[in-house]
Amino acid sequence: MAVLHGDPAKENADVFLKVPGGSVLAHHKHTSAERIVLISGELDVRYDGQQSARLRPGTYAYGPAGVPHVATCLSKQPCVLFIAFVQPVDAIPVTH
Repeated sequence: MAVLHGDPAKENADVFLKVPGGSVLAHHKHTSAERIVLISGELDVRYDGQQSARLRPGTYAYGPAGVPHVATCLSKQPCVLFIAFVQPVDAIPVTH
């Protein structure tokens, strides 16, 4: 993760998140809503209770606060995401 603006421990931080190709971001949730733009790669993201969405470079997605989700980088090359957080940055594991 690379911080672009702000302090991840405080409100209103913007980050780049690099996910290795073929990797899965395990089921988790955030205290904050997240606004995502995929910069490179191809990413499948599924928020609980919703259909999955396939993101391609330039695609925008909104993740509501507290909603568990899982994401998979479908491409061989890394997925790079721009993520804007309203509340401090966190990733809380969700187990069933």
